[in-house]
Amino acid sequence: MRLLVLVSGGGTNLQAIIDSVNNGSITNTEIVGVISNNYDVYSLERAEKAGIKNEVLSPKDFPDRSSFNRAFLSKLDEYKPDLIVLAGFLVVIPEIVIDKYEGRIINVHPSLIPSFCGKGYYGLKVHKAALDRGVKVSGATVHFVDSGTDTGPIILQKAVYVEKGDTPETLQKRIMEEAEWKILPEAINLIANGEVEYVKPVDMRN
Repeated sequence: MRLLVLVSGGGTNLQAIIDSVNNGSITNTEIVGVISNNYDVYSLERAEKAGIKNEVLSPKDFPDRSSFNRAFLSKLDEYKPDLIVLAGFLVVIPEIVIDKYEGRIINVHPSLIPSFCGKGYYGLKVHKAALDRGVKVSGATVHFVDSGTDTGPIILQKAVYVEKGDTPETLQKRIMEEAEWKILPEAINLIANGEVEYVKPVDMRN
């Protein structure tokens, strides 16, 4: 399986994927590239150290979002990916990309969907909202990407207990270590070995 990883920041989830491919936890998989929407982020260095092709494609380098969207789709096509992984990628995936790669894009979200997800819920904002609500259990979710925000079919979830005195930062770190870095590689391996397939959700509104 040809795997393409999209990143925006430090790349800790990317590193978990690289390590899992190297130690055999993810089988039948080759990471063919890493694309970032930001320059000078550590995820690019992680890819470089692992000998993985990496590059930047930023919306800021285009006159408008439509131009970026077309270039983004063209760039993805160059890699001929079987699966695209959003590993902390903070760009809204264009409709033209979702249409072409439906069922072949997955995302990791730092909460137990459907809690604390959707528009505006990303990064530390997710964990702050969870703590403000007083939840006792949070966690992470890996799901297929569809045209909504965090609405695609769920593949895996893992719960993480909230501890007394947690801050958004400490909760974020624990969820990454105990959930994200485990279930994201596991989901990739399941897909690579044909154990999970995308099933388009039925529209219950009709």
